[in-house]
Amino acid sequence: MLTLKIIREQTAAVVARLAVKGFDAQATVAEIVALDDDRRATQTTLDANLAQQNAAAKEVGAFMKQGNREAAEAAKASVAKLKALSVELEQKLGATERLLNNKLVLLPNLPSAQVPVGKTAADNVVVRQGGDTPALESSATPHWELAKKYDIIDFELGVKLAGAGFPVYKGNGAKLQRALISFFLDENTEAGYREVAPPYMVNADSGFCTGNLPDKEGQMYHAAIDDFYLIPTAEVPVTNIYRDVILSAAELPVKLTAYTPCFRREAGSYGKDVRGLNRLHQFDKVEIVRFELPENSYAALESMVEHVESIVKKLELPYRILKLCGGDMSFTSALTFDFEVYSAAQQKWLEVSSVSNFESFQANRLKCRYRAEDKKTQLVHTLNGSSLALPRIVAALLENNQTEAGIHIPPALQRYTGFDAIC
Repeated sequence: MLTLKIIREQTAAVVARLAVKGFDAQATVAEIVALDDDRRATQTTLDANLAQQNAAAKEVGAFMKQGNREAAEAAKASVAKLKALSVELEQKLGATERLLNNKLVLLPNLPSAQVPVGKTAADNVVVRQGGDTPALESSATPHWELAKKYDIIDFELGVKLAGAGFPVYKGNGAKLQRALISFFLDENTEAGYREVAPPYMVNADSGFCTGNLPDKEGQMYHAAIDDFYLIPTAEVPVTNIYRDVILSAAELPVKLTAYTPCFRREAGSYGKDVRGLNRLHQFDKVEIVRFELPENSYAALESMVEHVESIVKKLELPYRILKLCGGDMSFTSALTFDFEVYSAAQQKWLEVSSVSNFESFQANRLKCRYRAEDKKTQLVHTLNGSSLALPRIVAALLENNQTEAGIHIPPALQRYTGFDAIC
């Protein structure tokens, strides 16, 4: 959530920068400033009224000591009127603050100055590419056919058990899932991230603090009776570990990693682009999350991108890294890099990771601060990235490594799978 300080001090700049994301903030920002003016005026009046109330209350005691009952009763009547006015002012202040907060949560995060101008994914900028695209045989097939051929992923059984988008992994397919999760976690912990195992359901406060609520409630599964949300990513519970926490500057950076299943309704997703593992309602993902000093957050972002890149290289997959344009960025992000791997059988790029800096946007909702050397508290910067999401990684591994003899497993994974090929 943007701070009132930024909105008031940089009003024109806020409107201009949000326009880069395709968001017209002019009217909302004007309402926010007007509501904040009203809030400040009400608070000033309330403070003055409370001061008068306290002074009148002291007069009651003084008149009673003097034996001046008539003056004491008049002072009591004055206190009663002032109390009633204070109640009205407090109610007005509360209502104004709620309206103000409701408007504040509508504003996306400000894009970094590094964000390219653009409206759609076609305007994203390729930062760099790596890896070799395999030359497949003419008989090469997409992963959903390979899954059936080798009996490693059962999409039809998933439909029976739950519905479309809930595959069942079997035999070496299940082992490959487990191997990738362990491989990703080991790579992350070796890079200094501390592993945590968070809940797979969160409360509404957790969803709000990472920016998933109220922005993406339609994409989250909701257990209405208990008011819990199934997590769309480990980012939600892991980031909320530091909700309402004040860290010391010496404790930063905090680097965490977690494996969780992820649950997404993916409402409105139809067609050939959602076949097989390309788009699921439940999938596995390993996440990395960082809490940083503001002056270090963009160096940390670069470090995270390099880390994810090193993992993709070890999987020997052709990849590219994109800097997202303003129109293709998330509500909460200030700067995002997407990773895509090339699926040779489908002949298309598949997104497997997003690595983002949220600056202080999430931290303001979290109330996560650090205490600087001058003893003042300031908002931290938060970052997160997929390291990595499994479904499309599995799709690319199966498709790109298929041969007449079977599916080759990259050497980096073989000590985790216990086999070098799926036959």
